[in-house]
Amino acid sequence: MDTTEKHHAEIQQKKGSGFLDWIERVGNKLPHPFWMFVWITIFIVFISFITSFLGVQATDPSTGEVVKAQNLLSGEGLRRFLQEMVTNFAHFAPLGLVLVMLMGVSVAEKSGLLSLVMRNLTFSVPRKIVFPVIFIIGACGNIGSDAGVVIVPPIAALIFSQMGIHPVAGLIAGYAGATAGFTANFFIAGTDVLLAGISTEVTSKTGLAEVSATANWYFMIVSTVLLGLGGAYVVTRYTIPRTRNFSMGEHKELEKPDTHAVTDNERKGLKRAGYAALIIIAVVALLTIPSWGPLRNQETGGIVPSPFLRGLVPILFFLFAIPGYFFGKAAGTIKHPDDVIKFMGQGMKDLSGYIVLMLVVAQFINLFNWSRLDAILAINGAEFLQSTGLTGPFMFTLFMILVAFINIFIGSGSAKWAIFAPVFIPMLAQLGFTPAFVQLMYRVGDSITNCVSPLYVYFPLLIGWIRQYDKKVGIGTVVSLLVPYAIVLFIMWVALLFVWYWLDLPIGVGEGIYM
Repeated sequence: MDTTEKHHAEIQQKKGSGFLDWIERVGNKLPHPFWMFVWITIFIVFISFITSFLGVQATDPSTGEVVKAQNLLSGEGLRRFLQEMVTNFAHFAPLGLVLVMLMGVSVAEKSGLLSLVMRNLTFSVPRKIVFPVIFIIGACGNIGSDAGVVIVPPIAALIFSQMGIHPVAGLIAGYAGATAGFTANFFIAGTDVLLAGISTEVTSKTGLAEVSATANWYFMIVSTVLLGLGGAYVVTRYTIPRTRNFSMGEHKELEKPDTHAVTDNERKGLKRAGYAALIIIAVVALLTIPSWGPLRNQETGGIVPSPFLRGLVPILFFLFAIPGYFFGKAAGTIKHPDDVIKFMGQGMKDLSGYIVLMLVVAQFINLFNWSRLDAILAINGAEFLQSTGLTGPFMFTLFMILVAFINIFIGSGSAKWAIFAPVFIPMLAQLGFTPAFVQLMYRVGDSITNCVSPLYVYFPLLIGWIRQYDKKVGIGTVVSLLVPYAIVLFIMWVALLFVWYWLDLPIGVGEGIYM
């Protein structure tokens, strides 16, 4: 038995038989994520054959369309798979987002800019504030769609490392904030616009008032702060203790925080990087803020949605890469422009495992969609909840639990809401509840299980990041680290919703709980 195996055996002996340890033990028996997705995909294919043979179907409440299970083991299924396998992978949106984002981040990181900024930030901000701030930033990252999931975890890892805490704890905290808190935000984001549009489509057909993008804003602002506090509690109580004995892999062993003074060249690099960042921000602001700005929505003149928000990842790429270059030139870490290419290549090397995983993940998601089993699952779940006849807080809680459960299997929030909204908006309107409040409850359930779902498209990316430090860490270990966030934050979020409900507070601009 080598040193690493002995180390892990010692850790297992010290662990108790608690719930999280049980999750870890069971989960670690699962195969590598690549093979897990392969077997799940094969399972979906055979289930599609059985359900199609049995004539399984459901009626979509939003369109009245009869959704029938499609047989993927047919000649048509085979042809479609072979013809679209490459495009499924090449056009898989999260893959491009991750690659572009992390190439820019790699320049800033390898040049030394990110570590220097994070080191200074760590020692200038009280430790008690760092944890909730990281979580809040992760939640607010959804203003750039999935950008927060890509950028916040590695930055959190750097911050934790500078604080003398294992970087895996930072990866877990940043990922949990960006996924479990996905719908919360201080600002109006694309999620608000997307869900409000679906809600309004339903209300327009039922004679109810339209739902605006600001319909849940007040509640989400308070939610962001609350989730930050809850996330900080979980980080301190569960994450840091459980990651303390993880291996550092090829990275140097964790030492005391680096407090060395900034050199003259580093100071000069920081100044140049700051100027570069300010220029980029000023140019983007000039192209976005004025009413004539080309990055505004060309039809409505608004910012949400707009080319600015859809192009946030490329903007962030330049915001990391260009200042990183100027810092590196001044600090001496970049001696030739080709060093930038080398840094980007190193970043892609770190992502090689994730890229391989995405090949099978992309196929699974598309095959699941082709089979129509995702829609049938959501429709039947909605019909089950409707059949219970529950009202009030019991119904609220069951509704959010159902959405949270289905969210483990169907990641697209808009697709689920397009199915749920036509059922629950009219149903709860008869009980006097506004469509905005129904949408609010849906958003809570739709966010909270993102972090614990192995089927979430960014989960393999988290596994890849963590295994850069400890290659022995399995899926069960990662899920056991994330489960406390889902449980604690769900309890806090539901409690906040009940307080809001009992006090009958406005949930957004011009929106309340009751009609």
